[in-house]
Amino acid sequence: MSAPHVTWGHYQAMGPLAALLWLAAGALVYRRPRAATALLAAGAVLTLAFIAGLWLSLERPPFRTMGETRLWYSFFLPLCGLMAWRSFGHPWLLSFGSVVAAVFAAVNVARPEIHSRTLMPALQSPYFIPHVTLYILSYALLASCAVAAVLTLARLRRGLPEEGLLRLTDRLCRAGTGLLMIGLILGALWAEEAWGAFWSWDPKETWAFVTCAAFLAYIHLRRAGRRGAGTLLVPPVAFVFLMITWIGVNYLPTAAQSVHTY
Repeated sequence: MSAPHVTWGHYQAMGPLAALLWLAAGALVYRRPRAATALLAAGAVLTLAFIAGLWLSLERPPFRTMGETRLWYSFFLPLCGLMAWRSFGHPWLLSFGSVVAAVFAAVNVARPEIHSRTLMPALQSPYFIPHVTLYILSYALLASCAVAAVLTLARLRRGLPEEGLLRLTDRLCRAGTGLLMIGLILGALWAEEAWGAFWSWDPKETWAFVTCAAFLAYIHLRRAGRRGAGTLLVPPVAFVFLMITWIGVNYLPTAAQSVHTY
């Protein structure tokens, strides 16, 4: 039985539909939580179906290009928002995840990419899938952490109770940073297998180190009991570093010499 022939062109129809489902979920969660959950799940299933079809058609995991990683991010982020909402009782987490996922879906519709079946030798590794998957999951959690930190700071500055937001920020940061660190370790093992060195201070590796250090700094500050503005500004600044690691580093002059440019 032949594999389904799914191309990026199919996402021109599936992507907007998934985005609409997520936007509706983000709007309804405050009044009709069950309907919001169903709509979010429908968008996730639709996106997962496209990912699975693309995987079979390409005969490789769709993790190679920026568009493919955006696809996974739009899949994981609303699910992380759903789980965080169910765990901590803040419906804005689902709204945030849904809206950002819809934005990423829109970007992928507006900027379709050509997806080659070929994987360069460095990507033909058992570390490929777990490394990228853990990173994308951590990105989703740390995005929510950054927003939670900003909301906490805003409430504290207005003299309002933080309503568990500080605890939520801490938990999201610990979970996201843990996944990020595991992904970083897997990446080092992968680098040793592919290039003969665990670490080479490549531009992407350097920014990954800066990002991890920033989130770890927040964790250590909180364990020391710090909760002022300086501490709460760390997660959003660290998330900016994360975005530079993921996307921004590709536009640096040194990107052309990076071993992480595929």
